[in-house]
Amino acid sequence: MNFTDKLIVKAGTKVKLEKLDAAETFGYQDDDKTRRKVGKIVARLDDLQYLLYAEGKRALLIILQGMDASGKDGTIRHVMSGVNPQGCQVTAFKVPSAEEAAHDFLWRSHRAVPEKGMIGIFNRSHYEDVLVVRVHKLVPRQIWKKRFGEINSFEKLLVDNRVNILKFYLHISSKEQKLRLDARLDDPKKNWKLSPADFAERQFWPNYVEAYEDVLSRCSTGYAPWFIIPADHKWFRNLAISTIVVETLESLDMQFPRPVIVPAKLRS
Repeated sequence: MNFTDKLIVKAGTKVKLEKLDAAETFGYQDDDKTRRKVGKIVARLDDLQYLLYAEGKRALLIILQGMDASGKDGTIRHVMSGVNPQGCQVTAFKVPSAEEAAHDFLWRSHRAVPEKGMIGIFNRSHYEDVLVVRVHKLVPRQIWKKRFGEINSFEKLLVDNRVNILKFYLHISSKEQKLRLDARLDDPKKNWKLSPADFAERQFWPNYVEAYEDVLSRCSTGYAPWFIIPADHKWFRNLAISTIVVETLESLDMQFPRPVIVPAKLRS
């Protein structure tokens, strides 16, 4: 199955998340066959990352967004498990620091963009400035509404400078989110991940859904598309995202650079 075509948000599409099943698996099962498939894809990703790094002509930026407990950390841990850390950088976007807040809202994202040859992963991103600030009314409506166009222009600038962008919205149901948060309460090893805000934010679920629908509808472009990943099943989330990343890298027709030495002349 071509997950790229199946899960992409085509430019101009009006997204309604309630119409999309967060538990969809497209017939795949959580079995040994699927696990072997994911293993092969992750191994292929390792090969492609090495080629990306060696070629040094372009970068890949992966943006992960989703509700609390949707699996952003888990995606990074599992999908990128075989990647060489030297060629990958992860940036987590939390509440802006004093320095970040003193700049325009895109400043902290731009300074974290991966250099050529690298894979960069944003755990949350500049999209927080049309999500959290909207839901909690941190800036006026006329300000955050302008940011959709500014984000599209920013991403176009990156793409024009050979930074390929993949944006994944991890789509989980409210029921699944509650199960995951409750499971963290029951697991002493995961208590540290929780804060009162995680539970308080649940009351804003409809507001976040509306905000995300605008993000997905307004900011999925031909050059920087959004993918809506059914994420109630973690194993399917990993399968879909790893497949799309590999398909994207394979489409770039990357080549190893020409060697600066003649190997045959150096053999004894």
